[in-house]
Amino acid sequence: MRKNRYKQIVAVHLILRQNEKILFQLRKNTGYGDGSYSLPGGHVEAQETAITALQREMQEELCIEFDEKDISLAHVSHRNGNDHERIDFFFSTKKWRGEVTNGEPDKCDGFCWATSDSVPGNLVDYIASALKYVEAGEVYSQFGW
Repeated sequence: MRKNRYKQIVAVHLILRQNEKILFQLRKNTGYGDGSYSLPGGHVEAQETAITALQREMQEELCIEFDEKDISLAHVSHRNGNDHERIDFFFSTKKWRGEVTNGEPDKCDGFCWATSDSVPGNLVDYIASALKYVEAGEVYSQFGW
């Protein structure tokens, strides 16, 4: 007899670094955190690894590519939402191909290069939390429990 196991939503995020700054995108028309800054990212789809999802999402959102060897796992967060739980993988890179371009202008109102403390507006709460852990060198955190 097959068990019905609890399923988690898995998301990936990219900490794209240039010099001492990180790329943030201004969310719009997504239904979550609109008007706030976030990291580029998205959901892992069926039959897709976290890294494959990250590569796909960055091609869609930023029009860039990178090699798997050029990214590193920066952090994992287990997040409790209102009606769901999520596992968020945060990857980091300083190396990519292509020019950062807004590939989803219907969901992104622009970009800024900033530190997590100098973003020119609100930063999505769980992203701000995760970045503090990344800066502290912590590889795991929990949010919203």
